[in-house]
Amino acid sequence: MARIVVVHGVAQQFKGARTLHASVAPALRDGVAAASVDGPAPDLGDDDIACAFYGDAFVRPGTRATTLPAYDETDVESDYESELLLAWWLEAARVYPEVLGPDAKSRGVAGYMASLPLKRPMVRRALNALTHAPYFARVAEPLLIFGLKQVRRYFTEPGLRERVQEAVARTIGPDTRVLVGHSLGTVAAYEVLCDESLRAAHPEWEIPTLVTLGSPLGLRGLVFDRLLPTPSAGNGRWPPGVRAWTNVADARDIVALVKELAPRFGSGVDDHEIDNGVEMHSMSRYLTAPVTGRAIADGLGL
Repeated sequence: MARIVVVHGVAQQFKGARTLHASVAPALRDGVAAASVDGPAPDLGDDDIACAFYGDAFVRPGTRATTLPAYDETDVESDYESELLLAWWLEAARVYPEVLGPDAKSRGVAGYMASLPLKRPMVRRALNALTHAPYFARVAEPLLIFGLKQVRRYFTEPGLRERVQEAVARTIGPDTRVLVGHSLGTVAAYEVLCDESLRAAHPEWEIPTLVTLGSPLGLRGLVFDRLLPTPSAGNGRWPPGVRAWTNVADARDIVALVKELAPRFGSGVDDHEIDNGVEMHSMSRYLTAPVTGRAIADGLGL
């Protein structure tokens, strides 16, 4: 089994484990090579890297290359989806001057947060505003809305949540030493490591290193407070068996709204802030970062 397992984020439903591997493995190798400044890069073969694929959990059984629904603002559901959309919008307006935020002159950010869920005109404004943010400008509106729905469904549909976690658990083997998660995949990776029943069913697991990339784990209310196991007194549980946790976030990644996870999960989290350029939330950009490569190499003892 693979020594490194990578867990993807949202909007990968049209792919599969092998398709993801074709792009993930070279990027991961490049990151490890970039971190090996004092010598030759470690040799990582295809069998050393595996991708846990769960994207098919969000489409009808037996389908993969299905047509994406023509979602628009009327399809953004109240409460969770509109709250998450607003959180992205506010962060985009904060870090990108070209993105117009809510009218702070009349109500302010606190006022808009208190008036949730967003009404349809505000949803439209939020979607329009995000088209001016790098990375999101490249994402078609229906796909962006589908991403909102995937995050909401993960936290509100127990059966789907279990299916995602089972896909991750199936990919982990007795040789796995590093678990890497990106975006929503960091939530799935974290919860799998913390799930006592899964760990009891897999006594062979020995995963000392967790690497989280572009993670929303620290977002209160929408993500952090919905984690399993439930955080206690504002503190998330440290994943059992993990000795090293490296968290990497782009300074302008509006999905990774809370860049530092140590205040939520403990001082053992090694937080790093990087610059992915216009591809601020790209999994490949995160994987090629030297700090990511160093964390993976250290986890393998290379």
